[in-house]
Formats: sequence, structure tokens, C-alpha cells
Amino acid sequence: MAPTSCEVTLAIPSEHEFEQTLHRAIEERVSSRIADADPTLWGKAAESEAKIRLAWTSLATSSRPLVEEITTLREELVGRDIDHVVLCGMGGSSLAPEVICASAGVELTVLDSSQPDMVRRALADRLERSVVVVSSKSGGTVETDSLKRAYEQAFTDAGLDPADHLVVVTDPDSPLDREATEAGYRVFRADPDVGGRYSALTAFGLVPSGLAGAPIAQLLDEAEAAQPGIADDSGDNPALRLGVALGVANRHGVDKLVLADQNRRGLGDWIEQLVAESTGKQGRGILPVVVPFENAVNFNPSTADTVLVALGGTDAPEAQSGWSAGVRGGLGAQMLLWETAVAVAGRLIEINPFDQPDVESAKKAARELLDGGSDPDQPDLESNGIAAFGTKAQTLDLAVDELLAFLDLFHGYVSVQAYLDRIGLPEYAGLREVLARRTGRPVTWGWGPRFLHSTGQYHKGGPGTGVYLQLTSDPVDDLPVPGRDFTFGEFIASQAAGDAHVLREHGRPVLRLHLADPSTALPDLRELLLG
Repeated sequence: MAPTSCEVTLAIPSEHEFEQTLHRAIEERVSSRIADADPTLWGKAAESEAKIRLAWTSLATSSRPLVEEITTLREELVGRDIDHVVLCGMGGSSLAPEVICASAGVELTVLDSSQPDMVRRALADRLERSVVVVSSKSGGTVETDSLKRAYEQAFTDAGLDPADHLVVVTDPDSPLDREATEAGYRVFRADPDVGGRYSALTAFGLVPSGLAGAPIAQLLDEAEAAQPGIADDSGDNPALRLGVALGVANRHGVDKLVLADQNRRGLGDWIEQLVAESTGKQGRGILPVVVPFENAVNFNPSTADTVLVALGGTDAPEAQSGWSAGVRGGLGAQMLLWETAVAVAGRLIEINPFDQPDVESAKKAARELLDGGSDPDQPDLESNGIAAFGTKAQTLDLAVDELLAFLDLFHGYVSVQAYLDRIGLPEYAGLREVLARRTGRPVTWGWGPRFLHSTGQYHKGGPGTGVYLQLTSDPVDDLPVPGRDFTFGEFIASQAAGDAHVLREHGRPVLRLHLADPSTALPDLRELLLG
């Protein structure tokens, strides 16, 4: 396999239906029509949105001029001893640069949280040598705006000019574009006809990655080399085959996608957002579940309703459902492959893969809580430094049992949502495996509020088969948001409470466990979840 190509190996139990569906997609020229940005592929209801969301198909060539601009700016910054790159952004603005830089082995500090301890730690790290990339497509993302304000204040307090240290990526004429231009910041205006989760090869993915030293020209080379094969209306097209497999599996109730990332560089997290936010709507969708690769070998996490995918694998692994895939290739090529496959799968599932109708509801609930003060709820019970909200049980053990009693043992999943310091407390992510072993069901792990811009859409818009465990805590030291009447601590608390409120409105069971001291609570929490 050439280094820039993609290879997909499939194991498919419904081979006849797969081949029929693949043949129909070839006859209808689905691949070439996607490459040609045909907005009619997803039905009349999706056409208006698709018209302004398909420019991602040609980014391998249209983004080329950015490479020289970014390289020149990097050289200028390094010449001024500004060589520490921080990215403030959420969802599509942060996940692609994170995997690009991790794959290239270059440092990038990704600040995609309103957790005060995480923000405070980032502000204290090499401030005078930092270039801060503020990325927001809409220009109105509250988390990103709050982080921008915090850095502006920090630079000013240190006697540094924010204009020397801030770079903005946003859509043309967004509120952020206007503010940044007026402030004299360097602004990169991204292609407005690309949605956030499809923006890996736009300025959103390339600017922070290129400033950090990642080989962004190579990324575009890989995508460009893969483009003819991905646009080809033939049975050899890896993106078409993968997308058809996901769509046909979904028709059979195999509606979860276990992503085992062999290289552990964040590709699974990027695919997670792409798949969940694109497909989780109208009570349908594909739920991505990101697991360590060794789990797929030593503890097979697949169930009868999951497609098991080995990222970086050469073969399709054994899966309980019979549905599996091995996917490998250059990163730029894989990004184009997965974007196209998701668009194909969305067509078969009969949803619009380019909107996110349920994301705004959690944001609205959080804003209302901020306007009205902090979450007024009182704990239903408290023991050993852990308080439980949303339960009628008398003990913490019974509260967890009560939540898991709602779990459908054939179609359900558990979503763990940790509104904690993901940089300072990464070991908490190991709780995913604890619950997976206890329940024998797919378990997702999301750092809050990061996941709200990823799987959050699926939780509200997808099938109502999830049970939701929130983990929250008070910060070690809260931090005001400059120019706002709330703190970062109040903000993240409102995000957790707001999302829980919306989930309950959708009939989803939610249990919140609040940790008095997350630095010491993990052993007790692990014991509690082991059952």
C-alpha cells in the first residue's frame, strides 16, 4: 500500500445485501456526486443545508494557499521566540488539530474546556512564548470566547500586547472576525461552506497544526492522492465500501461503531465527533465508542449490535456481530475517507449528515442557568465525599444500580460524562473499562464540556437507548471570566446541569455524582462502579 492511500478490509455477514446496496450506489454515482458537491443526494429536506456544506470535498487543492501563509507566520513567530502553540476551540475546531499534531509528534496545547483548574494551568504555562489560536466557526462559541478573554487579560497583566500573541480562525464576517480585526489580531478566514466537523483540512485544522510544526503540506498531499479513488464509482472505492457497510449494518440494528485506535493518537476521537454529530438525529444514528486498541485484543468490547473497527489494522478483527473493518492509510487520506463514508452512510440511514439540530438545546439550558444563578439542586444523598443527584436510592451503590437498571442489555449503552480536569486527571478515563466489564455493553467516555460538541447531538437526537452518568466537582480554585458576570466554575456547572436537564426532558435517565475532592476520589469511585 502506498503511504498516501487508504485500505479498508471488511467482514460482512449480510454479504448479498451489502453487494446489492453497493451496486446501487455505483449505478447512482454516489461517490462522484459527493466529490462534485451534489446537494440533492440526501433528499429535499437536506438540500438547502447540503448546498452550503460540501466544499470539504475539494479542500486538498483549495487549501493549498494556506500552507505558505501559515509557514511564513510560524517563521515570524519563532523568530520572536514565540514557539508554544495553544489552541482554544471546541469540537471540530480542536479535535482535528489534536490528532494532526499527535500523529506528527509535535506539541500542541489544546484548551477545549471551561474547567477552571485546566484553564488556570494553561495560562501559567510559558505565557510570554505562547501564540494562542482562537478558533470558532460561528464566532460566538461561549467557551472559546471565555478562553480568549482569559488570555487577553493574562497577556495584558504580563505587559504583553495580545495582538502579538493571538491568532484567530473563524468564518468571514462572524462576530469574532469583526472583533479580532478591530483589535489588530491576525485573522484566518475559513471556507464558510464547510461544517465544523468536516473542517480538518481547512484553516481550522491547518493553522494551529502548521504553527505547531506539523507537516500540513504532506497532509494535503495524502488527501489529494486518495481523492481519485474516493471519488471513483466502483466497487474498489474504500470510502464507498465502508459507508455502505455502516449503512447496511445500521438497518440490521448494528448501530454502534467501536473504534480501536492502534496508534493512540486521537484519530478515534476525531471520528467520534464526525460520526455521532452527523448521524445521531431523528431517533436514528451510529454511536461511536472509542476504546484502547489493546482492549480489542485482550477484552473484545464488541457486542451483537456493534461494528468493530481497528484503526491502523490490516485485517478486520473478529466481532460478535460479524461486522468489522480494518482501516489504515495516511492521516490526510483517512480524513477524506471517513468524511465520505459518513456522508454515504447518512444517505442510507436517511438523515441529513450536515446539520446538528439538538446541539443548541444544551447551550440554551446552560445560558438560562447562568442567567438565573447556579444549579439550585440539592444532593439526594451523600457519602464518603461523593454526592448523588437524580436518584431515589438510599445509598450510592443502589443509586448506580438504579441507573444501570434502565440499561437495555441488547441495545443500550452507558455514557460517562466527566466534567473534570482532563489534563490533570487523565486516569479517570479508565472508569470506562470498569463499566464496560460490569455491564457487558458499549460504554462511551466524554470529557465535559468537550463531548457536548461531539456525541452530545447523538445523546439527544439518536436512539433513546442510553443511560447517562455525570461526574462533576468543584474546582480547586475558581477563575473569573473577564468582562462577564460569571466564573469558569459557574459556567461548567451550568453546562453539566443544563445538559442533564435536556437529557431528562428527552426521557433519558441521568445520575450525577459530585466529587468533593477528585484528586483523592478515584479509588472509592472505581469501587462504587465495580459493583
